[in-house]
Amino acid sequence: MLSFSDIYEAMRKEKYSENLQILPKGFLLEVSNYFNDKKEFLNKEADLFSDVAIKSKKKLDNAVSSFRDLLRIRKKKILNLAFVASQVGISKKDFENLLGFEKDLFEELVKALERAEKNQAADMNGGGKEKECRHRLVRFLDDCPEFLDVEGNAVGPFVKGEVANLECEIVDMLQADKKVEVINY
Repeated sequence: MLSFSDIYEAMRKEKYSENLQILPKGFLLEVSNYFNDKKEFLNKEADLFSDVAIKSKKKLDNAVSSFRDLLRIRKKKILNLAFVASQVGISKKDFENLLGFEKDLFEELVKALERAEKNQAADMNGGGKEKECRHRLVRFLDDCPEFLDVEGNAVGPFVKGEVANLECEIVDMLQADKKVEVINY
């Protein structure tokens, strides 16, 4: 069973370490259970001004505060990791220490930073090709099975003669394989 000391210790380790710390499996669920148990105890307590109730309330408040600090510190580290990853990549060790929702946050941040980098390059080139071509209308010359787009989303499948509006990078690859023809309009 998780205690206030465990939450505080996790926050303290995170605060005084440069790298993301490994949190135990099920940590978020255990924290949630701890908070719920303390709240239930306080709701059942008849005398809210008893020493036990006051101490429990204070422990709960401190645990919530420590947990918020822990998440804030971790998010700050994730922001730094995302910045570094967008510039030079990331070490597998750092990525393994992320919780599930933190991995999603990290991936979205890296994508946003990479998009910003591309937009900056396009702006510096006077709006060049990157801004000019985002999508093209194409007709499929052959049946094409489902594939992943540049962001990892499933696209297709397509049948011969079907028309679709696809990202330019994908269109270039499909044109090279003679799977599509660009429709000029």
